[in-house]
Amino acid sequence: MFDYTVTTKKSVNKAIQSLEEVLKEDQFGVLWNFDIRETLGKKGFEYDQEFHVLEVCNPGSAKEVLTNNHMAGYFLPCKIVVYEHEGTTHIGMPRPKKLIELTGDHSLDEFAEDIEKRLVSAMDKAK
Repeated sequence: MFDYTVTTKKSVNKAIQSLEEVLKEDQFGVLWNFDIRETLGKKGFEYDQEFHVLEVCNPGSAKEVLTNNHMAGYFLPCKIVVYEHEGTTHIGMPRPKKLIELTGDHSLDEFAEDIEKRLVSAMDKAK
């Protein structure tokens, strides 16, 4: 499967807050919280559901993967989405292992697996 997604009974804002706290414990930071509904509204397009794209990064891990293959930078920072759909909050991401496969560089497989496990764990704890 391309993605990993969980649901929570928390509001979108509470889920984002929980996710930020859990990510920080593993030295990941949220670089940007892109509020799609707000941005579309400013451009004159109404979008009635909350949808946030969080760009997250662990600087040490980013340096390591970029040192091994600069093409991995096409996937950085990692993205986690938090959105409301039909009254339920979802937290999801594209799986780093699937993205790294696109480089064709199998030396990055273990690295991607480690990042994926850490992000899955953070999402599971935050839900």
